[in-house]
Amino acid sequence: MKKQSNKVDLTDELRPEYDLKTLLKGGVQGKYAARYRAGTNIVRLAPDVAKAFPTEESVNAALRLVMELGQLQKSSRA
Repeated sequence: MKKQSNKVDLTDELRPEYDLKTLLKGGVQGKYAARYRAGTNIVRLAPDVAKAFPTEESVNAALRLVMELGQLQKSSRA
C-alpha cells in the first residue's frame, strides 16, 4: 500500500483569463475594516491580567461575578 503525500502540488497555476493585475485593479485596502471592527467585540488584556486569567472561560467567569456583585450592591441600596 502506497502512503499518500500531504504535499500540495505547486505547479497548478491560474488560468490565463484570471489576470490578477486586472482583477485587483481599483481595489481599496481596508474597505470593510470599520464595518468589521463594529461587528466584533475583542478586548486585549494587559499581560498581568492575562496571566491571572489564561482562558476565555476564566475571564467570563470573573466578569460574571463582577456583574453579580454590582447587582447585589444595587439591590441593597434600594
